[in-house]
Amino acid sequence: MSEARPPMPGKPVRGSSTGQPLMAAFDLLGRRWAIVILWQLRAEPVGFRELRRALPDISSSVLSTRLQELTAAEVTETTPTGKYTLTPIGVELLYALAPLKAWSHNWARHLGVDTFTLGQPADKSGLV
Repeated sequence: MSEARPPMPGKPVRGSSTGQPLMAAFDLLGRRWAIVILWQLRAEPVGFRELRRALPDISSSVLSTRLQELTAAEVTETTPTGKYTLTPIGVELLYALAPLKAWSHNWARHLGVDTFTLGQPADKSGLV
């Protein structure tokens, strides 16, 4: 299997040839399952099999590719026990997404959607 090559700042990415860091971040986070995987890693290191159980709709190959991409982008890393965890920059990313979460709830209210019926209980950490 070839090593996954994630979008990186300074290099052309999907939708942009400028190499702007924000566009690289959007490309990385816009890949299917990327944010859901980061969400699963928010509290503690998680192994591949645990992730598969938590995300039954993702194929093993897609999960493997996303983890390789997130690790190559240094958003995640593996522990000595082989589990996946967020790096300090990955934790910072979750905090950076918190204002987007607030905006999304304002947007939903603007559209008349009751944000408490969206299917997910509120996260006590305040992160995404």
